[in-house]
Amino acid sequence: MPTIALLLISNVFMTIAWYGQLKFPQLSTPAAILIGWSIALVEYSFAVPANRIGYAHGLTGGQLKIIQEVITLSVFAVFAAIVLKEPIGWRYLGAFACVVGAACFMFVGRG
Repeated sequence: MPTIALLLISNVFMTIAWYGQLKFPQLSTPAAILIGWSIALVEYSFAVPANRIGYAHGLTGGQLKIIQEVITLSVFAVFAAIVLKEPIGWRYLGAFACVVGAACFMFVGRG
């Protein structure tokens, strides 16, 4: 499943680009933006091929998006717990359950 692997790598970089700067409040906003965009360029280099491969192999745009959302929430939960030291509570679990439920709707009864 190269699409899933590439989306996973993409989301690790995306999470670092978007939320890594929270660990460095001393950075100016312009510096945080430049660093974030530099990391996001790497993220984009994985996301674009992931979506192109998935689409070429029969996944719809909606299915690709919901896969990405499930991966994003999973990666962010790990990042929040390890890097930001935020507890994973019922809200994370509930949000994850809702996104997984949405994913089920996207894949059930294709056609």
